[in-house]
Amino acid sequence: MHNEDVLSLFDRYADDAFRLAYSYLGSRADAEDVVQDVFLKLIRSDIRITKGKEKTYLLTMVANACKDKMRSSENIFGQPFDDAIDVKWEDDRKEEDSELFEAVSHLPEKLRIAIHLHYYEGYSIKETADILDIATSAVSMRLTRAKELLKKHFEGGSRYAG
Repeated sequence: MHNEDVLSLFDRYADDAFRLAYSYLGSRADAEDVVQDVFLKLIRSDIRITKGKEKTYLLTMVANACKDKMRSSENIFGQPFDDAIDVKWEDDRKEEDSELFEAVSHLPEKLRIAIHLHYYEGYSIKETADILDIATSAVSMRLTRAKELLKKHFEGGSRYAG
């Protein structure tokens, strides 16, 4: 890709890419590294992205890079997701949104990522399945399980095992 094209993608989607990476990794530094690596890969390669599919393609690259990082030997003893609430998602976030975000941040990883892509990023179930490279039925099941856990959490004040 041309540098100008990559810079345009960075301007439009870097925050989305960071939030997805952070959802996977739970570490601001690791998320920043993954996003940087993905954009550097775009600059150094001759990748052609279909017009209108840029964000999906980019987030798929980020998801794959996060999975690779999590499998790497340096990340076997990974960081907990406890500092996730510190990530600034929106300037005018309400207290209820903070509570919901905190609850989502404590979901098991597979459920948390599905929730993030579908509800926070606005992807359809099929698009989420494509990004995660899983079946649409698996995405639906993860969303259902996540909503059940969140409902139990808010009804009973319990935390969930993950």
